[in-house]
Order: sequence, then structure tokens, then C-alpha cells
Amino acid sequence: MRKLLDRYYGTLRKIKANYVLLNLFNLKKLRHAHRMYRKYGIQRSVLLPISSMDLPATPATDLPWLDTSIGVARLKTDPKLAYFDTPTQEAIKAWPANGYVILRGLFKSEEVNAINNEIDRLIRDKVVDFNFTGRKIMFAFHHSELLRKYVHDRRILDVMDYLLGKKMNVFQSINFLTGSEQAAHSDSIHMTTHPLGYMCAAWIALEPITPDNGPLVYHVGSHKLPYLLNGSYDHGGNQFVIGEDAYLRYEQAVDRSIQTGNFEHKELLAEPGDVLIWHANLLHGGKKMTTPNASRKSMVIHCFADDVLCYHELTQRAAMMEDY
Repeated sequence: MRKLLDRYYGTLRKIKANYVLLNLFNLKKLRHAHRMYRKYGIQRSVLLPISSMDLPATPATDLPWLDTSIGVARLKTDPKLAYFDTPTQEAIKAWPANGYVILRGLFKSEEVNAINNEIDRLIRDKVVDFNFTGRKIMFAFHHSELLRKYVHDRRILDVMDYLLGKKMNVFQSINFLTGSEQAAHSDSIHMTTHPLGYMCAAWIALEPITPDNGPLVYHVGSHKLPYLLNGSYDHGGNQFVIGEDAYLRYEQAVDRSIQTGNFEHKELLAEPGDVLIWHANLLHGGKKMTTPNASRKSMVIHCFADDVLCYHELTQRAAMMEDY
């Protein structure tokens, strides 16, 4: 059923009962959620729909350390910062203001080539396929030792661990052969944590990214906006179904939110091996391609902190966690 829901976009994906059934067949993958329900006092079966409106309030002290004024004040003199090279240190220092870190040339050309060749092989052998968007290859690292190695690369995870102050675990990979052309959004509508903010993403350029082939775009400082969750806008759903146009309504709410602040709009022009790490609430998307279907290979990694609840706000279900 997971493959069917990943491939199909329509009424089937909007019926909450289908996710309950999916959960029933994947109870082992919900063990982490079950532990976090107990930790946070959530009196609810992990099989049932869950959203931010079902969760208890958390104190401000539960925020990631660099989302607090105390953490920001401590950052420049933190001795652990010396673990990183000078360019990375400077990028990390700008994280609280910007909501992202750019690591240029993190992966070598032979590593980039190995990833691209492996994705080509997985597609050719029909081991992986695109989901309902026709652009995203989901969870390819589940099928490849080589990809597992790179999505768990300590050069990325060490930075994430430091930024959030917790051990980060890889949850998901997404591979693109072209640009996403996706409207501005925060990943926290798709991959949400309780307490908020303990998700982090890394985007790896796997070929040159130009203004023409649909670069990633992001709004500097927009991570400071309030999180847009189901209680923040009219998503059109009810206890039985997700709203017919819930995501469109969300995108419209994001547009209104962006207009409340003067956020610099940037396009990430990159060379193969460059990496962008962004905050759970940074608004970002994909620029329209000048040339339709222009090649723009990249890989995204989404990670959750080790000891928080991980769930999906839009589809209102607990996250299934693989053991790697």
C-alpha cells in the first residue's frame, strides 16, 4: 500500500482510513512513535491520525538551542565550534539569522559520479521509480549500500548535530533528475516534529546548477516566522479526509506569510558536490526551468532528532522509521 499511495495522487491519498490501514501493516516501523507518545504523554494510538492540534503544549526551553537568544549569545564562544573548519564555522555563525548553511565542495567529483551512476542503475533495473509528482525518487537509499553511506555521511550529520544540539537520524532521501519547480514551503508541513524545529534537511548538487535549470530558491530568515500548521489556516479537511485542496491552501497561506516580512529571495547556483543545509521552517522551493525538463540532478536528505516525535502534519500520521 505504501507504494500505491506514493504513486497515486487523488482521492485514495486523501482518505485517512487508508493511512490507518497502512500503519496497521507497519507496526514495527512505528515503534519510535510509540515511545515518543509515551514520553510526551500523548494518549492516542499510533495507528490513528495525529496533527499539531492533538499534541500537548511544550515550553520554550524545548526549542533547538540556536533558536533561542541564550544559544545565539553562546554560539561565538562555544568551544565545540572549533571542531569545524573556518568556512564552516562562519556559515554556522550565520545560521540563527539566515536559517541555512552552505558547504561548498563538500563532496568530491568521484563521489558525485558514484551517486549519479548508482541512481541511473537503480532506475535502469527498475528498483526505484518516481512518485506521484513524476519528479521525486523517494527513499532510494533503502535499496543501495552506496547511497546509504552517503546519506549518513558525517560531514553532513556532524553539522546537523551541532546546529540542533541533538543526534540526528536520517529519515528520508529524495533524488531529482530535474528541478522540483515546487512553490515556497516549509518542510515542517510534511515532516514535523514535537517539539517543533528538530528536523533538518541537506540538499546536494549532483551537477552544475544554473539560473536556467531550476535552481533551489529560499527566503533568507523566513525560518523565524511562526510555523504554519493545521491550526493556522483552513486546510479544508475533517476527521475522515484530508482537505481536497489542502496543499494548495497551505501554499496560499505561505504566500501570505511571506508578504508579512521583507525576506531576501535567493537562488542557489551550485557546483557538483556543494551542499545546502536548512532549518526545519525555512521557506524554500524550486525555480521554474527556463528549458523544460532540463537536467538538474540533486539529492535531498531529511533528518529527525533522535528523541523527538516525528510525524507528518499534512497527512496527519506518525512517521515510519527504518532501522539503519
